[in-house]
Amino acid sequence: MRSGEPTGMQAKSPSRASTVSSVSTHVAVRVIRQEHAALAAMLRSIVMLLEQHRRKRTLPDFAVLRAMLFYVDEFPEKRHHRKETELLFPKLRARTPLSRELMDKLDNDHAWGERKIRNVEHALLAFEMLGEPRRDAFEEAMGRYVDFYLEHMAQEEREILPLAERVLSEDDWRDLDEAFATNRDPLTGHVADLEYSALFTRIVNLVPAPIGLGPAL
Repeated sequence: MRSGEPTGMQAKSPSRASTVSSVSTHVAVRVIRQEHAALAAMLRSIVMLLEQHRRKRTLPDFAVLRAMLFYVDEFPEKRHHRKETELLFPKLRARTPLSRELMDKLDNDHAWGERKIRNVEHALLAFEMLGEPRRDAFEEAMGRYVDFYLEHMAQEEREILPLAERVLSEDDWRDLDEAFATNRDPLTGHVADLEYSALFTRIVNLVPAPIGLGPAL
């Protein structure tokens, strides 16, 4: 995948609300919004694939679904969330008493997110191993996870990012901008680390058009 090359999985944001006041002078804010958009597009792509296969009464390509869910687990859960929980939220708590309950909830979402994705991956394995009788259970688990994640990101963009823009100092922003500029998500157009380059090339090339670059269903 060429750096900066747009794909179908890069085009959508978590919610309409997230597009409001999306221009920021701070690298950290732009990175958070870009990575949210990439993740939202990936999650919606999975739902679209499942809907297409259900309409056609065909089984999905389980290897493609495993790769997409591995991306969700590996990047947003382990890298993106960690920077929010360990860097952004502590700085906000130190600067203002506002939205502390919401930040506690979002931190809890981050902690539960890894367990939730394990449940989805288990449901996918059951669908792959046992076939049609487990299709509904996987689709339902996937749908719950997508709804949970999209609302989580929308809350961050509606409330936490505007608050950060108001209360954080320039020193705070220098620290955040430096941290969020590293380990960038390749689905936002950045070159993948060597160990991940094959994964992201595989995802973009195998996911069917118009979502990815693979053959249309």
